[in-house]
Amino acid sequence: MAFGIPLSTLLAALAPLTPAASLLSDHGDAPLVSNDQGTDIGDIYFFVDPIDTSRVVLIMTTRGFLVPGEAGNFAFFQSGLNYRFGIENTGDAIEDASIDISFAPRPGAFMPQDATITVTGSANAGSFSAPTTAPSLADMAPAPTVTSDTGGTEISFFAGVVDDPFFFDVVGVGRFLGGGTAADLMRGRDTFAGYNTMAIALSLPAADFMGTATTIGVSGFTELPQRTKRTRVLGIRDKGTNVNVDRAGIPAVNSVLVPFARKDEYNRAGTVDDAAGSFAPDIVASLTALGTNQTNIDLLAGLAVTNGDYLRLDPANMMDGFPNGRRLPDDVIDIILTIVLNDVPTGDSVPANDVAFGLAFPYLAPPNQPFMPGTVDDGTQN
Repeated sequence: MAFGIPLSTLLAALAPLTPAASLLSDHGDAPLVSNDQGTDIGDIYFFVDPIDTSRVVLIMTTRGFLVPGEAGNFAFFQSGLNYRFGIENTGDAIEDASIDISFAPRPGAFMPQDATITVTGSANAGSFSAPTTAPSLADMAPAPTVTSDTGGTEISFFAGVVDDPFFFDVVGVGRFLGGGTAADLMRGRDTFAGYNTMAIALSLPAADFMGTATTIGVSGFTELPQRTKRTRVLGIRDKGTNVNVDRAGIPAVNSVLVPFARKDEYNRAGTVDDAAGSFAPDIVASLTALGTNQTNIDLLAGLAVTNGDYLRLDPANMMDGFPNGRRLPDDVIDIILTIVLNDVPTGDSVPANDVAFGLAFPYLAPPNQPFMPGTVDDGTQN
């Protein structure tokens, strides 16, 4: 049995899937978000704060592949967009708490934006405001601006442009899964090296979000109003309730396991749809086409389907990495490839980020800055 449905029943209705047809990075994982870069979620991270183990850290990256020299034009958060962390703490697929972040329009190319952070369903629900860290074209990146809402939600907040923390050879793994050889995995080139991304990071008391389960589940969403009207005089006017544009929990679910024709549909759906089996037949077909055995199909089902696509963390077990949460240095591509290929150790020869992560909150590496005159190598590794 897979996802509570006989595997033979699922596969009988499905044509074989070509793994190479799937995208391999959650950056631009579906047609709609590829056309609306501000809404595009890159990655979700969730881990115990190594400095204060009573706290956990949430990170969402968006708007990937930013080049340092264009920070004034592209390194900002989209106003009118809702960035949301959906939190589940009772062991099912239903969201129990949330953290919503919205940003005011940027007042200038190199000026901070005002953010509003709203927390619902936690022991210290409430809202507060905080500035982002403004981008810069200077040789040295500015120090991160961190705002702590002491006496309120007890959350520390950062938002700004950073080095993209994801490390992965998209080309090598894409060729390998598309019918190549092990040599394709030996390129050792980090597709994300040298590029920046926008990031939201929060440090929060773990106890405030614990429920009846031993784990806390997190799924990230970007949301826009259902209707947008553009007028010559008033500009953009949004109407209606928010709907998902992109979502992410367990890495590689939509980018690898959901077929291209359903990627937009997956992003518009939710964790309850996952648990109801809405995408289970396609996920099973993708894994079967990759040769994954039933044991590991069921393992991946337990992570991303059975109780919804949440990245789950047991805060009492801080020594474990993915799939117990996801730390910045976790080599999730190697872990997922090894599971998909039936526990045969498999990797893309990119074992770490191209630059060192920070030692204090928000733990992300500072953004890549424009190089000095005369620099030949821009640090990218495509």
